[in-house]
Amino acid sequence: MISLFIAIEGPNGVGKSTIARLLANRLADLGPAGVHLTAEPSRTPLGQLLRRQEDFLHGKALALALAADRAAHIENEIIPRLDDGFHVVTDRYVASSLVLQRVDGLDLAEIWSYNRYVLPATVIYLEDDPDVIRARLEARPHLTRLERAGTPEQELAHYRDAARHLHRQEWRQHTVACNGLTPDHIVTTILSLLPADLPLTSEAPQTCCPS
Repeated sequence: MISLFIAIEGPNGVGKSTIARLLANRLADLGPAGVHLTAEPSRTPLGQLLRRQEDFLHGKALALALAADRAAHIENEIIPRLDDGFHVVTDRYVASSLVLQRVDGLDLAEIWSYNRYVLPATVIYLEDDPDVIRARLEARPHLTRLERAGTPEQELAHYRDAARHLHRQEWRQHTVACNGLTPDHIVTTILSLLPADLPLTSEAPQTCCPS
């Protein structure tokens, strides 16, 4: 049985959380393996603190704090779930740091130095028309500091840089163009990119387990 570790990545406003949730549900429907849905920053007290403190932590301090949260996330949640035979789907992972901490003023090499020993994931990059992404962000009642600081065009360019960097580290990666696709079609496309030997059965699936 293959346990998949999948990271859903892409610019703010591209729909990562929706796609991560739908993908976890679809994986649970396809086979007997349980599916664990998680996110970064993590849902631990440290991760929740980081979500609240983004306006006050900047640059290196924020990057190091996020790397610490990620290390604990991997050790205490992701690896144990994989070891138990679950597929793990995370909304954001290393590529988000390689993008958002660049928006926050750090260079890619420094950000990678804080994350280079993490567990590799299969990365799914979501891309969409920048104007569509911008309209979604403008409709939100509140934007975080980094959502205000970057632009869809800038984040898309940084994600492509991140993909090139992680390619050199031999991470498995795929890009999905979401233009005009429904969330269900996007998830179907993602499933077609997963390993061909992923076991699919008609057995009743285990419950999809959000953290």
